[in-house]
Amino acid sequence: MSKQSPKSKSRKELTKAAETSIEGTAADVEVPEKKSFIKQLTPEEKQKAHREGIIKTIVSSILGILAGLILYSQYGTGEDRMWYAILMIVIGITYYVQKLIYPSLKINVKEFKFKDWFYVEFMVIDFFLVTWTLLLN
Repeated sequence: MSKQSPKSKSRKELTKAAETSIEGTAADVEVPEKKSFIKQLTPEEKQKAHREGIIKTIVSSILGILAGLILYSQYGTGEDRMWYAILMIVIGITYYVQKLIYPSLKINVKEFKFKDWFYVEFMVIDFFLVTWTLLLN
């Protein structure tokens, strides 16, 4: 057998000690369970959210249809107007009209996020363009 020098002996002991301390701490450390941050809705809250979604869709579609009818009666084909200006006018007016209508329908407008406003305005523009296009044909 070969004799170990004091330096090599201490190195081996240090590595063994480090391995055992790592294994010991790994076994002692508890991994916390991943918590789900999704709020579970009660059936009443689900029903209320569903009802509000339907109301938002109906109001925005009616506003879009009305905008299409009004602008067709005012501008006809709109060839002498800038189309993007007409779209911005429709978006601006319907945004403020919806801010006034929704509280009377018991929908909290302060809880609206960008996604909600984008959704209702997209519906308005869709129905506006479809209505105007159908009237032009």
